[in-house]
Amino acid sequence: MSAQATSAVSSEEFSIKKILAPLAAIIIGIFMVVLDGTAVNVAIPGLIEEFHSSFKVVGWTVTGYALAQAAAIPLAGWLSDRFGAKQVFLISVFLFTLGSLLCAFASSIEMLIVFRIIQGLGGGMVLPIAMAFTYRLSPPEKVGQVMGMMGIPILLAPALGPVLAGWLIDYVTWKWLFLINIPIGIVGIILGIRTLPRIERKAVAALDRLGFILAPIAFAGLSYGVSEGSNGWGSAKTITGIVVGAVALILFVIAELSRQEPLLELRVFRSSDFTRGIIVQWISQIALFGTMFLVPVFLQNAHGKSAFETGLIMLPQAIAAAVFMPIGGKLFDKIGARPLVFIGLLLVTLAAFILSHVNAESSTTTMIMGPLALLGAGMGLSMMPLNTHLMQAAPRDLVSRVTSLTNAAQQVMTSFAVAGLSTILAKRMTLYSPTHKNPLDAWSLSFGDTFLVLTFIAVFGAVLGLMLRKPAKVEGEEGSQPEMMMHVG
Repeated sequence: MSAQATSAVSSEEFSIKKILAPLAAIIIGIFMVVLDGTAVNVAIPGLIEEFHSSFKVVGWTVTGYALAQAAAIPLAGWLSDRFGAKQVFLISVFLFTLGSLLCAFASSIEMLIVFRIIQGLGGGMVLPIAMAFTYRLSPPEKVGQVMGMMGIPILLAPALGPVLAGWLIDYVTWKWLFLINIPIGIVGIILGIRTLPRIERKAVAALDRLGFILAPIAFAGLSYGVSEGSNGWGSAKTITGIVVGAVALILFVIAELSRQEPLLELRVFRSSDFTRGIIVQWISQIALFGTMFLVPVFLQNAHGKSAFETGLIMLPQAIAAAVFMPIGGKLFDKIGARPLVFIGLLLVTLAAFILSHVNAESSTTTMIMGPLALLGAGMGLSMMPLNTHLMQAAPRDLVSRVTSLTNAAQQVMTSFAVAGLSTILAKRMTLYSPTHKNPLDAWSLSFGDTFLVLTFIAVFGAVLGLMLRKPAKVEGEEGSQPEMMMHVG
């Protein structure tokens, strides 16, 4: 068969309509994992009461989950190349579902922490494999559109998590935070077995054992150290985590650059466009998760809102993201990432600037829900085009390694966003509290200053977004899917 005929067959085989079923399996897995990441945060007060424990101990249900994810993410690329993306994705979803079942029946806080770690090990590999899987599954001329559809749960789930968690905790029981994952996980696994195509396994070198050891230590150590920074950057836990993580990261980089087939492909940083793109991605992470951390704290402390009410107020962000995500994907296929990233981060900048002027008397609708909708629209326009841009900037056969790299870095940046902004907020509270008798005034001024910092960060990201270039198309890539088997099963 001629190359032209092969291309035509491939393009026909992988039309948007025919990949909806496997895409649904991928989206189910992503939605379940990302939702759980924010939902459990709301349950902490209830868990403290349920297990007669302290915040310090119960907090490990969140910390342990995040550290397990950070440790598992770097391994996702090698495992999917070695054993097949379909198999590793389904095993990861199964492990997360099993962890959820165990969490629901935990009889002590220690058991719950262990089971959350099992959840995190499975959940950590779901997102990087899903992104690489979707990119390979997509027809090249429609990659933005497909990635945009896949990206909806990534932005929708974090905003829905607090709403669902607040309702379940107020009206049902915390156990349903985990039980709800069981039917969703089973459906996702069955759908995945039936519809996900097999990607040819790659002939990979033997496992990079040094990288296998150092990567989890580096990313989990940094995530832990930075997350502890919210309690004080000079604490022993913060310093230990950052030092251990930093030393492991330096050794990891040295080891990976000396290997022909490393665990994570760090050589992609030689591309200045990839480097600019991933810095913009980090800025987006700080803006998104920083806002998702700050706004609920402000609403509950300054406005006296309940967890459920706070979740409802955050909904416009999720709705706007869901609307603009597919729009961003379609536009990416026509105009590339640069204008979408620039416009998206301008909207994020405007949202952060408006939120910097919020006080205890501000209208919830216009001064909070409005800018949150702007933030959702901005992230929806720019997030998946930026992710797709990063994958296109790397060789196609290294996509699974690149998604592991970007997701591992994002895990650290998310921790940095929460810890860094917590520190800024605490310092501003220390400054304003002695001079303002009304605590609400001190809260408002402190939050305003913190959001102003986010505004400048978003401006910097928008400027960098203007410097992105469209990656050169790999010769012969158009219309071809060389790694993909032409059947499912």
